[in-house]
Amino acid sequence: MTVQRALPAATRLPWTLLPAAAVVLLQVAYPLTPEGTAQDRLTVATVCVFFAAVLADAAVQRGARWAATYAATTLAVGLGAEAVGVATGYPFGDYSYAGSLGPKLLDVPLVIPLAWAMFAYPALVVGRRVGTTRAGRVGAATLALASWDLFLDPQMVDAGHWTWVHPDPALPGVPGIPVTNVAGWLLVAAVLMALLDRLLPDARRTHGPVDELVPAVLFLWTWVGSTLAAAAFFGRPSVALVGGVVMGLVAVPFVRSLVRDAR
Repeated sequence: MTVQRALPAATRLPWTLLPAAAVVLLQVAYPLTPEGTAQDRLTVATVCVFFAAVLADAAVQRGARWAATYAATTLAVGLGAEAVGVATGYPFGDYSYAGSLGPKLLDVPLVIPLAWAMFAYPALVVGRRVGTTRAGRVGAATLALASWDLFLDPQMVDAGHWTWVHPDPALPGVPGIPVTNVAGWLLVAAVLMALLDRLLPDARRTHGPVDELVPAVLFLWTWVGSTLAAAAFFGRPSVALVGGVVMGLVAVPFVRSLVRDAR
């Protein structure tokens, strides 16, 4: 009788890498797509595929209940924060959305809460690996999520998807994006990550690093890809520098931890 040995965990790659790969391809296609309706539709499609990729991976690696709780929490917080922000100017500053991102609810394009939800998952995974205490986990996850906006906001404002009433004073190196927006992102990200860390168990304690493969790929690709895109395609080297350095504060220790575990 032949005895079949189980494959090492690192070789059991999750099928959810496929939609994650689709995300990468869609984002690579963005700067090559003509500006206007085609690029707007690609933006919405990318967010939807990204959200589907993280939700599928969460369900496969952490269970349906974990994924459902995650989706409900992130979508509610994302929509709530944006609706309050558009209506009152708090906590991000005075801004408004154009009609280029599809249908709206409470003056917020429906794709916007999906964007919060799509990147909160990689950020949570990064925070839990980098942080050693609850405060450390939440702090690292907050920075991982909020630093993404240093790339996102300049790109989306340039594309005309939203506008700021008072873009100054701006964050150094990120012209046109008010400091209030950065503060608002940090506040909302901290609230969201504290909720997620409390509501959702850390599956890595019972499983293994392979369970983090998809969020790791998506987070690190966002860091590297956004830095290169800002510098090479969007003509914003200062955004590439600031965003790359700030996101790197969590990305570098995250990579070090992954390499240490792989060894």
